[in-house]
Amino acid sequence: MYNYKLTIQYDGARYRGWQKLGDTDNTIQAKLENVISQMLGKETEIIGCSRTDAGVHALAQVANFWTEKYIKEEDIKEYFNRYLPTDICVVDVALTSENFHSRYNAKDKSYLYRIWNRSYSNPFLRKYSMHVRDRLDITLMRTAAARFIGSHDFTAFSNAKSKKKSMVREIYSINIDETDGLIEIRIRGNGFLHNMVRWIVGALIEAGLGRLKADDIPAILASRERGKAGSMAEACGLFLEKINY
Repeated sequence: MYNYKLTIQYDGARYRGWQKLGDTDNTIQAKLENVISQMLGKETEIIGCSRTDAGVHALAQVANFWTEKYIKEEDIKEYFNRYLPTDICVVDVALTSENFHSRYNAKDKSYLYRIWNRSYSNPFLRKYSMHVRDRLDITLMRTAAARFIGSHDFTAFSNAKSKKKSMVREIYSINIDETDGLIEIRIRGNGFLHNMVRWIVGALIEAGLGRLKADDIPAILASRERGKAGSMAEACGLFLEKINY
């Protein structure tokens, strides 16, 4: 068997997320599978590292698929980009170990969240950032971000429904930078629960507005109660930025 690793970029605005759904083919996974199945002449599954939600974007999603047929990497890349919608692009194809699995072999992931923090909207960023009109205090946001570093049960900051799997994840770093009204938050960890990054960013926004104290975050984490975390940030500002193996 030949195993091909894909690096993919996409604008998730008009899609219902990464994962294939039974009632629609309007997902990133479905679009990719339709193309590769057409190329190989048989139904082929593509496994993605991160199941990004509806409206979320990716700068470097990683996926893989197996096939019995050897095909040059450049031919696969060219075929994908010829038939995929223009808001999805395969930027790299690499023949890899037969045992490589895009999800199980990932060591850590980084997400980028962008906030436009001015009283007026930005027509060039409106699809790719959350607009917060009131001034955010970056110092307060950084102080709050520090409370998330380390291993915690993130039940209170997730919409994950499973009660069987562990809700403990480790956050390695949260960096917050601001340039001319554009705030960029980078969060790196060993894994993320459903909507976890958006809930964390929502809490950081509340902290930046002075509505949430950094010292309240440990208690919210310990409570494991959804709803105490405040508001979830919008999907449009979130990008899967990097996956390390």
